[in-house]
Amino acid sequence: MHRITVIGGGFAGLTAAIAAAEAGAKVTVHEAHHTLGGRARTAEGPYRTNDGPHALYNGGPHWTWLRQRDLIGPLAPLPPLEAARLRLRHHGALRRTPPFAMLKLLRRAARQAPVDVDFRTWATEQAGEEGARAAAHYSAVALFHHDPGSLSAAFVQERLRRATRLPPEAHYPRGGWANTIDRMAARAWNLGVRVETLSRADTLPTDTPVIVATTLDAARRLLGDDSLAWPSGRTALIDVAVRTRRGDAFAVSDLDAPGWLERFTAQDRTLAPAGEQLIQGQIPIGPHESRADGIARAEQLLDLGFEGWRERVTWRRESTANGRTGAVDPPGTGWRDRPAIDRGDGVYLVGDQVAAPGVLSEVSFTSALAAVSLALGRQPRDLGGATLDLKRA
Repeated sequence: MHRITVIGGGFAGLTAAIAAAEAGAKVTVHEAHHTLGGRARTAEGPYRTNDGPHALYNGGPHWTWLRQRDLIGPLAPLPPLEAARLRLRHHGALRRTPPFAMLKLLRRAARQAPVDVDFRTWATEQAGEEGARAAAHYSAVALFHHDPGSLSAAFVQERLRRATRLPPEAHYPRGGWANTIDRMAARAWNLGVRVETLSRADTLPTDTPVIVATTLDAARRLLGDDSLAWPSGRTALIDVAVRTRRGDAFAVSDLDAPGWLERFTAQDRTLAPAGEQLIQGQIPIGPHESRADGIARAEQLLDLGFEGWRERVTWRRESTANGRTGAVDPPGTGWRDRPAIDRGDGVYLVGDQVAAPGVLSEVSFTSALAAVSLALGRQPRDLGGATLDLKRA
């Protein structure tokens, strides 16, 4: 029987543990925290917040895999009237529709963007400066980066298309991501996976293949490999609970600068006490900006979309997501150029900043299944009902 050690009990680590156990391996998971989930944890208490929105996009391979195993659970549907309350800030005012120039970049017939040119340059040629700026800023909802226009045009275009597709691809587990994590943990337990929490790994075992499912920074320290680095986003997060008021926006997308607000209780009222609404703002900030700079911009959006919110606040939390928002690809690079999954000597690296395709959590999922396939001596495709072919993807 194969034995596999997984370091990290977040979404990627649990995916790897389940896939390996289903293939007949004996799996041990080490998690440094006292609970599983990593960045997919949901806060306990009356305000159930996540470290970012953590949407599940149903266009990726993980959706079918999770569905087949009943791991997603009940979803929080967005009422049509709430969906109509999406607002866009453009030239300092709220509007209901994007600028026409931006729509040119959303057409199905739009040209495939190149990898080796930045999005701002390419999109300006296609739709003009105003359309390019608005599209780049809107894409920040799936990028968490302070300057999306500076990234690879192909990278940004894929995320822009996924974020604006109708009907929307983004879905949210009812009660937060903890619901999905709990289901995954139960699945792993039933498959015989041994889970050790409060178990920090400072060295690698040498008697089994090891799947490292940590942040890239933690993996760099654990493996002693300074090459494990890749650009990511840095985002100011603000969670605000306010007393309910008719007419509040569902979401506000900033087209003047990267930024996004969303009222999560519009689709899932279990996230806050009755009579209250839970709003999260995510404002990407540059290397020389502070969290306070991002929070100030978030408050400007709140002023526009949530009238009188300051007098209605019942709870508030602020934080910074630094290097925890997935890989971003500069011009001339793609997912294949990120740190490789196979690190040699039976060590495999998974997560959302490694060499695997997909958007947001899809990268963690794809890399986890690929790592298990490699650890078991198989090809990284058609494992557990999810078809993966990293050479052709």
